[in-house]
Amino acid sequence: MTISGVVGNVSERRRRPPQVGVSVVILALGPGKTDSDSGADDADSSGRSRLWLPLVRRTKQPYLGDWALPGGGLRADLSLERSAYLALESTTDLHPAYLEQLHTFGGPERSHGGLPMVSIVYWALVGRAETRDFAPSDNVRWFAQDELPPLAFDHRAIIDHALQRLRERIEYPDLVTRLVGPEFTLRQLHNVAEAVTGEDIDLANFRRRMLASGRLEETGTKVREGRQRPAAAYRYVPVPGEQRWSMTPDSALSMTSGTRRDDPDDALGPLMTDTPKR
Repeated sequence: MTISGVVGNVSERRRRPPQVGVSVVILALGPGKTDSDSGADDADSSGRSRLWLPLVRRTKQPYLGDWALPGGGLRADLSLERSAYLALESTTDLHPAYLEQLHTFGGPERSHGGLPMVSIVYWALVGRAETRDFAPSDNVRWFAQDELPPLAFDHRAIIDHALQRLRERIEYPDLVTRLVGPEFTLRQLHNVAEAVTGEDIDLANFRRRMLASGRLEETGTKVREGRQRPAAAYRYVPVPGEQRWSMTPDSALSMTSGTRRDDPDDALGPLMTDTPKR
């Protein structure tokens, strides 16, 4: 029985073709502490940086009032990539330089008794300048990845999948510079490593290994970080044939030119010896 186009019982709904939509996981490097009431940065600069992501409060059932990843439906006249960008822009006003397809999530248990749903999930890393200091707006709020609220559907599992992918790819310079920028201090790079791995990394050992890796070069400029003395800024030294990420809204979102480098002297390879847990 169908009423207003909706199949009338759970068994029939579960046998219908699934709906398909897109969801987006955005990760940004942020402060180690926040004001729990406002989401603003805590003045304590000694805390380890953390990864943050925007969530959207749902305004309809199921999971009315719960938090969820930005997402939306598909349109026949748009590519998957453009649909993901539109879903993100309409909910968060973010305009990341690239999106990469992360994974497709499906299964009857995701529907919560409704129509079966398949989510094509994209992810991206954004710089601090794009986050507007993590200020909440309308139904959107930034959360630290280790202080997430209860989430709708299986969105916690989706976020965990994105975080694991990031930890597996931390050695890619292009990926790291999405978070910290093309030029950075060793302390900033150290903050990225700790935020991604979720573990403490000895700063002195980290500096020594990074400088000995041969993958960094000084830019000739200095950067002041809080009350610290101005520190030298570095950039990554390109390696011929190195795998690079090149993501744009309408491009084929794939890694190009070269193969993965597993050399222990690669850019972030040395730091992984301080982070045995995966």
